[in-house]
Amino acid sequence: MRHHIQTAAEIERRQAEAEKANARRRELTRAVRDTREKITSLSGLRRVFEIELAQLFAKSHLNALIIVLAFTTVIAAATLTWAAPGRALVWLVITSLAVVGQSLVCRAFLKLENPAEGLQASMMRLMLSEVVIVFCWSLLPLVVGLPESEGLRLFLLFSILLFAALSAVLSHPLPAAVYGTLLPIGVTIVHLVMDRLPTERLMIAGLSFGAMLLFMILANRLYQFTLDGLQARAEKDELIHEIEQTNIRLKEATKHAEDANAAKSKFLATMSHELRTPLNAILGFSEVIRGEMFGPVGNEQYKSYVNDIHESGTHLLELINEVLDLSRIEAGKHELQEEAIDLVSTIDACVHMLDLRAKGRGLIVRTAYTETMPRLWADERAIRQVALNLLSNAIKFTPQGAEIVVKAGWTASGGQYFSVKDNGMGIPEDEIETVLSTFGRGSQALKNADPGSGLGLPIVKSLVELHGGAFRLTSKVREGTEVTAIFPATRVMTAMAAVDPDSSKPTSASIRRQPPGSIRAA
Repeated sequence: MRHHIQTAAEIERRQAEAEKANARRRELTRAVRDTREKITSLSGLRRVFEIELAQLFAKSHLNALIIVLAFTTVIAAATLTWAAPGRALVWLVITSLAVVGQSLVCRAFLKLENPAEGLQASMMRLMLSEVVIVFCWSLLPLVVGLPESEGLRLFLLFSILLFAALSAVLSHPLPAAVYGTLLPIGVTIVHLVMDRLPTERLMIAGLSFGAMLLFMILANRLYQFTLDGLQARAEKDELIHEIEQTNIRLKEATKHAEDANAAKSKFLATMSHELRTPLNAILGFSEVIRGEMFGPVGNEQYKSYVNDIHESGTHLLELINEVLDLSRIEAGKHELQEEAIDLVSTIDACVHMLDLRAKGRGLIVRTAYTETMPRLWADERAIRQVALNLLSNAIKFTPQGAEIVVKAGWTASGGQYFSVKDNGMGIPEDEIETVLSTFGRGSQALKNADPGSGLGLPIVKSLVELHGGAFRLTSKVREGTEVTAIFPATRVMTAMAAVDPDSSKPTSASIRRQPPGSIRAA
């Protein structure tokens, strides 16, 4: 039974789907919570918004307490021009008591430790306190009486309208309080214009009710702006909370990953010793038996078994070495032993090493090298490992009688490259990412049951990238595959010009210039 090895793309896709599912669950939870709070609320808003709006209402009226009392006193003093002092004083006392009473209600609400308990009753008290104050102002013409002068009547009307505007601005966090003040103010306006001529009545009443409509629209706009601000702040707070939770989960995941990586490193170090020791014994003794160093085996079947044991042990040792190499690279502990190497000579040596295997499969290996290239500052062992892996894959997956082309030369940017191209079965485009992933194997390898761990290409890619280079794999089904290892121009060796001992100036010589960061070679 074959176990599917997840690729990096599959893991990322599943993580993205999990994130989308979590986001949908968060949205659903938020929607259910909002709906539940709206059903049980007075204004159809979330409970936290209702609390903040009520608190804003209370703070606004407390901050304007002195202004309202001063305005009330000024208007009461102005009515003395036509009203008896006693009647003006009565209205001033009643209205001032209503204003002070509202301030006490606001202070009591702001001092509540848990405003959510009995919130609807508290909001009703706040709105009722505002209605009472406006009602006291609407009683002004009845308490102090109407003046005979037309100008004083207009002054009285505009004073009431001005307080209505002030009330609408202060009460906008609770729109119900604004609407509750419309009736008493409207009755007062009607009372003040009833004894006028029809034309004057319509003009003054129309202007007054238009002003009240404007005040109501202004209050609604202020309410909407305030609500939008509260919603934006709530979303920001939720986002900050989610970020904090994500950071906590990320720290936990990082700790788990570090622990797992440490456990993996310890496991690999232990298994490296525990597996290599018996494997070396198996390989050594199988070679002794296969070579019949202490006498003939005497049975051909035993010889066949010994060969199988040696080949299996060799394959297992190669697999262990590949796993350890990849683990060191992923952990960032693979150190390059860099030196000046001839890329063409190194690649050609690897071609000669595998030439016998290629001929055994009836394959033709052609080479195309750019001669006299400068040396490359690289790890020769790593370059050999890259070349041998690529050549071995080409020999393994190229049918008999086909051709393999090995190239080495310059890149357009001044770097060096080498490539291995075959005309085998090729790799489907949707499997290229799979074969480049750890333990990933293409369908062709699985179909033919070719031996391999799926670690060769990931190791090759990692080794090339450790050199600051790039790894390219292009393939078409039934046309073949080409794999290219590209090394940057900064690794191409150049040399300083020769120095004339009799002169302080360097002489011109057929020596190449050295790029920054590389070691000069004579």
